[in-house]
Amino acid sequence: MTLTRRHHQRLRDLYRSAGWPCRDMLEVELLAAGLVARVVHPDGNETMRVTDAGLALLAEVYQANKAARSAHEALVERVAIEMSRAGRLAWRGLSLRARVGGEAEANTPAQTAGWCIACPDVFSIRNTTVEAYLEPIVHEVKASRADLLGDLKKPAKRAAYLDVGGECWYVLASDAAGKPIARPEEIPLECGVMRAFGDKLEVLRPAPRRPVERLPLHVWLALARATPVSGLVGDEQGLL
Repeated sequence: MTLTRRHHQRLRDLYRSAGWPCRDMLEVELLAAGLVARVVHPDGNETMRVTDAGLALLAEVYQANKAARSAHEALVERVAIEMSRAGRLAWRGLSLRARVGGEAEANTPAQTAGWCIACPDVFSIRNTTVEAYLEPIVHEVKASRADLLGDLKKPAKRAAYLDVGGECWYVLASDAAGKPIARPEEIPLECGVMRAFGDKLEVLRPAPRRPVERLPLHVWLALARATPVSGLVGDEQGLL
């Protein structure tokens, strides 16, 4: 039997909770695999207990997820620093309100548009005092192909990024053979594509640029509450 992410999630839920059973087939498969065990209490109630094998699996999955997060976070940091070194103000981990669906389309009723929260990996603007020259850019970082393929199934997410940024880029990690985890033609045409190769970021396809004359007030408020990334690290300040 092949265990999926849903099995791992249920196993974590059982470990964190009092072990009350759901009595579904997912639980049956965990029981059959020996990852959980039934516990019958004197009052007749039955709960689930994560076995030693289940705990070992949880630790293994946690370490794999931690390594994936570390690779992703390292690439996010690199992109943010490169944007800052290029003379831009860059932020990580922002939550920006975005409007998607119909707001920019002619002859489309306004009520078809909706709001959502966009959480770009890196958001940056030019360091300028002229609002029309800000050129907001979104970079979405993908360290694994599975994460990328799951993201490409969410057109509303890309629409939200394009609402808050004049450009949207996918930054792809390289695999063990040094090749990007996807081909540029796999990425929607409204987005640019670059890959991380060694210590460089290589452009595979430029991002279409959409003019943005002004940033909405709610975006300015989000930027004001956050701290931009510094592009100077180590002894670079001494070279100035």
